[in-house]
Amino acid sequence: MNASRPAAAPPDDAPHILVVDDDRRLRDLLGRFLSEHGYRVTTAQDSAEARARIANFLFDGYVLDVMMPGENGFELARWVRETSSTPILMLTARADAKDRVKGLEIGADDYLPKPFEPRELLLRLKNIIRRTTPAAAPTPGASQEVVRFGPFTFRLDRGELRQGDEIVRITDREREMLTVLASRPGDTVPREDLAGSGEVSNERTVDVQINRLRRKIEADPANPLLLQTVRGMGYRLFLD
Repeated sequence: MNASRPAAAPPDDAPHILVVDDDRRLRDLLGRFLSEHGYRVTTAQDSAEARARIANFLFDGYVLDVMMPGENGFELARWVRETSSTPILMLTARADAKDRVKGLEIGADDYLPKPFEPRELLLRLKNIIRRTTPAAAPTPGASQEVVRFGPFTFRLDRGELRQGDEIVRITDREREMLTVLASRPGDTVPREDLAGSGEVSNERTVDVQINRLRRKIEADPANPLLLQTVRGMGYRLFLD
């Protein structure tokens, strides 16, 4: 039997993430998972240890648990925001809308309730880092009209959805919604922005149409990873 090879260490210029959670198993899992996907990872078991890490390292993103003994994740996020705009992803065991709003008001960039799929965290983290990283100057003549998510590409100028080389047939309303979502990748798009201007368009029909679109782009429409609901707010398209 061949011995398994250890995963290659991420390069020195890979994004450096600080994971703060009092659950050791979760810290270790996220540390391994993010490292396997190209991130450098430092962990801390509480806010005091996190503050010490922040004093000694520069980070490209923070993953902060809300419910920790001592100083909680909200308080740590507020302290971080006093001097830094580094992206913050909050984790919580409570799916309370008031908690989500509180975290966003403090300045967190995204919010993920436990339990969660590690791949979903990876997608969310990748998106908030992308949104807050200054874009490189475009190459002269390069097209900025193609958005890629999962195995799909969407041409904003043509409203054309493809999976590989195959065109995916979508309705005009699905095309309209996908154009709005793809124009604001990673951002929460309110339902009213997706409702359109037709006489029968409203926020309830948006939910129905989103479900139809998911059946065309999601491997498991009941557990979407690319086109996700932001409860009480709208929808978000994740790039990867």
